[in-house]
Parts: sequence; C-alpha cells; structure tokens
Amino acid sequence: MADITDIKSILYTEKTLGLQEEGVIVVQTSPRMTKNALKEVFREYFGIVPARVNSLNQDGKVKRFRGLAGKQNDFKKFYVKLPEGAQIDSLAV
Repeated sequence: MADITDIKSILYTEKTLGLQEEGVIVVQTSPRMTKNALKEVFREYFGIVPARVNSLNQDGKVKRFRGLAGKQNDFKKFYVKLPEGAQIDSLAV
C-alpha cells in the first residue's frame, strides 16, 4: 500500500515548469511505486484523478569523490497529466 511518503519530491526544472503549464506534473518517487498506487495517492490526498500517468525508471549516477566511486540512489519519475481545468494549489510555483 503506497502513501504520500513514497513521493520524494516534485521536480522543478525548466522543462518541468513548461510541462506544468500544459497540466503535467513531474513527481519523483521511490522505485517501488506503481502507476495505480500513484493514482490512488493523488485521489486520496489531492482529490484529483489523473487523466494519464507515464513512468520512467531513473538509474542513479555514478560519481567519484576523492578517487572513490559512489552511486546515487535510483528513483522512479512519473509524468502525471491532470484533467482539464484541475490544479493543485500547493504545487504551484
């Protein structure tokens, strides 16, 4: 059972801000989150049923620090299309 704590963040980049104008929110979550679980979270906490949800698994980058290799965490990214006219006020920039 997924809940709101599985959502790590809302991504705010130049590309995602352009998508927000079209009604698409980009959400970063834990890798175990599913499309149906994310739809349920949006329905329960925001009162909105997404029109469409696309997902993308993002592997963590390999970085070097003082000669030692390390790896950032893997995450899942969701592109959530909101219904026409719907808006989440707390997510607006």
